[in-house]
Amino acid sequence: QVHLVESGGGLVQPGGSLRLSCAAPRLILSTYTMYNMAWYRQAPGKQRELVAEITSSRSANYADSVKGRFSISRDNSKKTIYLQMNSLKPEDTGVYYCNARNVLYDQGTQARDEFWGQGTQVTVSS
Repeated sequence: QVHLVESGGGLVQPGGSLRLSCAAPRLILSTYTMYNMAWYRQAPGKQRELVAEITSSRSANYADSVKGRFSISRDNSKKTIYLQMNSLKPEDTGVYYCNARNVLYDQGTQARDEFWGQGTQVTVSS
């Protein structure tokens, strides 16, 4: 298998917190630091949207809707990325997907080299 493996989703009340984890597949373990990593989410009836990304150089970017509440990080020793989600709102509800893209692919100098996870459900509700 070459899928990323997400975990940490669940049901939480508004204002609560969750931490999502994403483990790299065996295929990219040896070159993990050469991949840009990201979290996307998709709600019913909506397009999949970028939530947060962290590059191979650990530069982070966030969607405006989560800025100040979410934090993305990567542990290169464990080959894992995390998404710490605080002050959760009902509109944060959706399936969260982990994404990995080879930096050379992102730069357009290499053929597609991208992986996705199966997704983990996050539900924020009273």
